[in-house]
Amino acid sequence: MKTISLKIDDSIFRETENILTRIKKPRNRYINEALEFYNKIQHKQILEEKLKKESDLVKADSMSVLKDFEEIDYAD
Repeated sequence: MKTISLKIDDSIFRETENILTRIKKPRNRYINEALEFYNKIQHKQILEEKLKKESDLVKADSMSVLKDFEEIDYAD
């Protein structure tokens, strides 16, 4: 486990302390859980951006192929 020094805005610290008093959870555990949750959100956003970028890359080709299929004469 790593030890870090952290500066927190006073208002966020007070709010966190109030919550910790009510839920009776150690500050360290609470911060670890919050970071874990935030990391999951960030991973999802990174994946979403990657998929969007890759989708945009193939979009032009897909439209071109679709146009080619529409121009094929399917006469019997």
